[in-house]
Amino acid sequence: MKTAKSLSGIEIAGITEPCILDYFARLNAGQFEQTAALFTADGVMYPPFESGIVGKEAIAAYLQKEAQDIQTYPREGIIENIENHQIQVQVTGKAQTSWCGVNVIWLFILNQQRQITYTKIKLLASPQELLALQPQNRD
Repeated sequence: MKTAKSLSGIEIAGITEPCILDYFARLNAGQFEQTAALFTADGVMYPPFESGIVGKEAIAAYLQKEAQDIQTYPREGIIENIENHQIQVQVTGKAQTSWCGVNVIWLFILNQQRQITYTKIKLLASPQELLALQPQNRD
C-alpha cells in the first residue's frame, strides 16, 4: 500500500495526495487559514452536527472557533477517480479533543487542480456517544 509523508510528518496508508496530507498537517498545527486555503473559493465543509459551511473565509472562521483543541490521527485511505475528472478520497482515523476521542471518516472531493471542493466529516460512534459529543452537551 502506498504511503507518503508530508513535510510535517503526516502519513496515511494508501494516500499520497499532497492536498490531503497538507489538510491534516495544517489542521493539527492550528493553521486554520492555511487549511481553508486548500479549498476552492466555493468549497463546502460538512462538519459533524452542522450544515454546510461554504467558502474559504467561512471555513477558516468555523475552524478557528470549533477546532482549537482537535488533533487528527488519520490512519488509512483510498483514492478513486470519479466523474468530471474529480478525485474522491476517503480517510479513516481518529479525532481527539481534550474531552474525548472518536473514530472518524473524512470524505473529500478534489477538483482537477487538486483543490478540495467538498469534505464531509463523519463520526463513527454509537447514538449514545454521538449525543454526548453534541456541542450543547459540552461542559
